[in-house]
Amino acid sequence: MKRSRIWTIATIIALIVVAILAYNLFNQKKVYATTKENDYNMAFYEVVEYVQNVKTYLAKSMVSKSAEHGAEMLTHVWREANLAQAYLGMLPIESQELENTEKFLNQVSEYSYTLSRKNIEGNSLTDEDIDKIKELYNYSNDLANTLNEMADELNNGILTWQDLMRNTEGSDIAEISTFNVVEENFHEFTGLIYDGAFSEHIISSEKKGLIGDDIDEETAKIKAEEFIGKDKIKETKNNGFVENGDIPVYRFEMITHDDKTIGISISKKGGHVVFLNYNRDVLEQKISEQDAIQKGKDYLTSKGFENMQETYYLKQDGFITINYAYKQNDVIIYSDLIKVKIALDDGEIIGLESTGYLNCHYERQVPKPKISIEEARNNLNSKAQITSERLAIIPTEWMTEKFCYEFKGKLEDVDFIAYINAETGAEEDILIVTNTPDGTLTE
Repeated sequence: MKRSRIWTIATIIALIVVAILAYNLFNQKKVYATTKENDYNMAFYEVVEYVQNVKTYLAKSMVSKSAEHGAEMLTHVWREANLAQAYLGMLPIESQELENTEKFLNQVSEYSYTLSRKNIEGNSLTDEDIDKIKELYNYSNDLANTLNEMADELNNGILTWQDLMRNTEGSDIAEISTFNVVEENFHEFTGLIYDGAFSEHIISSEKKGLIGDDIDEETAKIKAEEFIGKDKIKETKNNGFVENGDIPVYRFEMITHDDKTIGISISKKGGHVVFLNYNRDVLEQKISEQDAIQKGKDYLTSKGFENMQETYYLKQDGFITINYAYKQNDVIIYSDLIKVKIALDDGEIIGLESTGYLNCHYERQVPKPKISIEEARNNLNSKAQITSERLAIIPTEWMTEKFCYEFKGKLEDVDFIAYINAETGAEEDILIVTNTPDGTLTE
C-alpha cells in the first residue's frame, strides 16, 4: 500500500514536470514565432521605405538636367534599390515568387549606377536616357503602391507571414494576398539595354531672429500671459527651464476661465514665443482651408509677424497646420518659417511654433539675379510644364542659403518644384510634390 502511494505521488510529480516542460516549450515557440514575425515586419517595412525612395529619386532624375545633381540623384537610386533588394531577401517567400521583383530592383540599381557615372564624367543624359528613367519610375510607382496595399493587409490582420510561409507548400499566393500584383506589374517589363519643404534645414547656431536681452522666469511668465491675453487666464503654472534644447526656454501651463489647458514656451533670450499648443476636439469642419489660411496670417500680423506668406499645409483630425514663410521684396524666404495650427470648426488658433523664424530671420540684402528667368528655365527638362515661377531663398543642409528661381511644374504625372540658382544657374534642389485631400507633401 505504501509502495503504491509512492508510485502515485511519483507519477503525479512526473506529470507535473512534463506539463511544465510542455508549457515552457510552448511559450518558447510562441516567443520565437513572435520574434520572427517582428523580424519579417521590420524587413518588409524597410523594403517599402526604400522602394518609395527609389521612386522619389527617379522622379527627381527625370526633371533634372544638371549633370552634377543628376549624378547625386542616380547614386541615391542605386543605393536605395540595393538596400530594397537586401531586405526583400529576408522575407519568407520563395525566390520564384520574387524573381521578377528582384530582377527589376537589380536592373534599377545597375542602370542608375551606369547613368550616374555618365553624369560624373560630365556628360548630360540623352532623351533616350530620360525615357528609360521614366519607364523605371512608372514601374517603381506601381511597386510602391502595391507594397503599400500589402502593408495595409498586414496592419489589418488580413495577411500574416505565417500565411505566406504556408503558401510555399504549394498554394497560390493570389489566394491570400495582393502580393501577386507585385509580380504581375513586372510581367511586361523586359529589362533595359521621391513637415513642409526645408523644415529640417532651419536650425542655426547663430539664432539671427532671437534678438533681445536675457530675461528671468517671472518676466517670461508676464510675456506668456500677455501673449495669450491675461483676461483669459485663470491660473499659470511654472513648468521649469529647459536649457538643452535648440532654444533655451521657460515653460508654462495656463488654465483659462473656460478650463482649457495651454502649454507655452518663452525664450530666455529676448522673451519670444517659441511654442504654443493646446488640444481639443473638433467635431465638424465649418470653415474652408482658405479661410483658415487667412485667419492664420491675420493672427501672425496681430502678434508682430509681418509679411508672412502661406506655403504648405496639412489637415488632420479637424485641424490644419500651415507653414508661413517670410516674404521680403516679393522674394519668399523659406528659412524664416512659422507653423500655425488652426481648428477648422471656428478658426481658433491652437498652436504655434516659431523655431525656424527665430533661428533665421533678419532683413537680408536680397541681390539682383545675375541670370534671367528664361536662362534658369532652360536648365529644366524641356518637356516639363511650368505652372508658376518666382524668386526664393532656400536653406541648405549646411546651414547656408541659396538665392534661386523657384519653378513649380509637372512632367508626365510627376508634380515638382525645382530651384535654379539665380546667380550661377546651378540646379540647387528638386522636390517631388504629392497633393492629397489633406494637404501638400514634398520629398
